[in-house]
Formats: sequence, C-alpha cells, structure tokens
Amino acid sequence: QVQLVESGGGQVQAGGSLRLSCAVSGHTFTRYVTGWFRQAPGKERDFVAAISYGGSHTQFADSVKGRFTISRNNAESTVFLQMNSLKPEDTAVYYCAADFREPGTWQDSRDMMYWGKGTLVTVSS
Repeated sequence: QVQLVESGGGQVQAGGSLRLSCAVSGHTFTRYVTGWFRQAPGKERDFVAAISYGGSHTQFADSVKGRFTISRNNAESTVFLQMNSLKPEDTAVYYCAADFREPGTWQDSRDMMYWGKGTLVTVSS
C-alpha cells in the first residue's frame, strides 16, 4: 500500500510563495508518476501539475503555468510543488497523488491510484 503525506500548506498573502512537499512510502517511488490536484470550497477537485518517473516530463494546468513548478527527489521519495505569485483563487486543499499514467493524461483524470489527505493553502488579498 502506497502512502502519501503532504506538508507545507499555510496562509500567505497574494504575491507570496509556498512550497508543498509530499512524502511517499510503501512502494518503489520511482515506479510512479506523481502530481498535485486541488479542491476549492464548493468546487470539484482539479488537476494542478504532474511529473514523470525521472522528472523529465512535466504537465501543468493552464491556471498555474509560469507560477508553479513541480520537482521530485527520488532518493528521498518526495515530490515538491513550488508555488510563486500566489493569488486568492489558488486557495484550496492541495492533494498529492500517484499513478502509473503519463503526466499528459492527468489533466482529464480524477481516479488516481493513490491520494494523500491534503494540505490547506489559503491566499489572502
């Protein structure tokens, strides 16, 4: 069983930055594509970013392109989401996910194999 634990959420003012981390355990980390989704209050869970096994292929939602970056440290079984130039509309619970599917397919997927419990990001104006 794969377990994902997010950390790094919090409250920040608009224009600020946060770095989310997701620690993955329970299976060979390098087998999985990993990424992030988010869910704002009263809205559906939306794709944010994904990164391939070796880190060479990434995919981002249009709403975060140029502001967010995703990376992974396979030696430490951790994936990161660096969020810059944050906006109030980025406020959401951010979920880490892992799956075998390629990053390019995550935009239209919601049934990822494994999920974390989420970390709350609040951006104030």
